[in-house]
Amino acid sequence: MMRRLVCGALLACACLGAHAHRFHAGITDISFNQGTGSIEVVHTYMAHDVEALLANLYQRQFDLSDPQDEAVLRKYVEKQFYLLAPDKSRLPLRWVGVTSNVDTVVVYQEVEKTPLASAARVHDAVLSDFLPDQINTVNVNRGGATATLTFDRSKTEQPLP
Repeated sequence: MMRRLVCGALLACACLGAHAHRFHAGITDISFNQGTGSIEVVHTYMAHDVEALLANLYQRQFDLSDPQDEAVLRKYVEKQFYLLAPDKSRLPLRWVGVTSNVDTVVVYQEVEKTPLASAARVHDAVLSDFLPDQINTVNVNRGGATATLTFDRSKTEQPLP
């Protein structure tokens, strides 16, 4: 009887784990670094979602510590996320790097020597082209005040507050 209870408990835990990842979300923080004079952009995504996307696109496993695999992610992020100037031209977002662990993938970008006022709009379709229920939250920090924008598959571009 005890064995049956333990097996049942283990099965219940396994089922809960399988259903624990029921939402798909990303968070991006945009701010101005007065020390460098640059716009800094930091994206955080669930590692499982990024791994699933890359495996789906390329039918193989990825190791983001490998520069070639990082380049694949870079190409995707640069296509799906960008900042627009008032004239609708893209601001030159420079890839700074990526860090990852079992839970998250964090991408770092910057627009060098550019004030935040130069960014008029943000386009964010990262993962929403792959996961229908992906929600991306963008926090914009202007002088200590934070404004939040929400993006999904139906809303991929908005003016910066």
